[in-house]
Amino acid sequence: MAGVRVLVGTRKGAFILSADGSRTDWQVAGPFFGGWEIYHLKGSAADPDRLYAAQSTGWFGQQIQRSDDGGATWHPVGHEFSYAGVPGTHQWFDGTPHPWEFARVWHLEPSLTDPDTVYAGVEDAALFRSADGGATWSELAGLRTHQTGSQWAPGAGGMCLHTILLDPVNEGRMYAAISAAGAFRSDDAGATWSRINRGLRSDSIPDPDADEGHCVHRITMHPARPEVLFMQKHWDVMRSDDGGGNWHEISGDLPTDFGFPIAVHAHQPDTVYVVPITSDSEHYPPEGRLRVYRSTVGGNEWEPLANGLPQRDCYVNVLRDAMDVDALDECGVYFGTTGGQVYASADGGDSWSAIVRDLPAVLSVEVQTLP
Repeated sequence: MAGVRVLVGTRKGAFILSADGSRTDWQVAGPFFGGWEIYHLKGSAADPDRLYAAQSTGWFGQQIQRSDDGGATWHPVGHEFSYAGVPGTHQWFDGTPHPWEFARVWHLEPSLTDPDTVYAGVEDAALFRSADGGATWSELAGLRTHQTGSQWAPGAGGMCLHTILLDPVNEGRMYAAISAAGAFRSDDAGATWSRINRGLRSDSIPDPDADEGHCVHRITMHPARPEVLFMQKHWDVMRSDDGGGNWHEISGDLPTDFGFPIAVHAHQPDTVYVVPITSDSEHYPPEGRLRVYRSTVGGNEWEPLANGLPQRDCYVNVLRDAMDVDALDECGVYFGTTGGQVYASADGGDSWSAIVRDLPAVLSVEVQTLP
């Protein structure tokens, strides 16, 4: 029987939750790297037992960890991330120049075909690539040296490259999202990049319709339809049907269009999930009721999913990398909260239960469907 492995990064270590295909009896392993912030933990699509973890603390800096046995054992690999060429500057909150400084790795994205190739999105915003299992890293500097780079400014969480999407059909195409610069697309494997922000509007920036400066929270796609992108922005849920060339809003009847994660059903490309929170200053569910919202028509029409979720006095948040789906016949949906709960639905969101309740604040959730 197929199984599921849920990789959870938290403020105080990594955890691996595993179950067989019934998804009823969960085993919890961890914490790995206890006391360290694990911003992201992700497995290779080419080799499910190859896992990568981004480990960080203010005391000891950044370290990439790798497992070759599904998380049973780990060993540190390369941790040198050096900006290529002349670093230059970017714009700080007050508009003054600020030198590019490496702080941490926010996101790891393994290649779809090669377990030794992995990409890393870092703060300050830059994209790195390793072709040797994380031992050495080189910057794909075409993104950071984009003509708009000097105008990028940090969002509230820092100036982070938090989303990397690899197109499963077009080998050279990839996407990146930066807070708070916007979304970008490369059609030549990361050598050069184009802005893909047409149709985005952000009232908090000097020119609400500008080509850059938008605080994109998360982008996702369905692998069978990679030209269709879904975005959760700092206000607004958006959709593009042409690989990011143009965006239109699909927030529709959501109670609030502010949130962080967004995910797509494994088998239904028009079924999308978001977790609205009250506002950009109140990072908790509206009315203290934790609800996932699902659209089965690609946006605009949304239904609340609350069965099994707390519907009173709940004031947790769900961060941008903390939601994912499995690929079993009955698609499972998973998310983690800043209160340390990891919730799972084995029926596409109709009902929910907590796999575990008392972890440290959850930063990321990634799901592997195992053969």
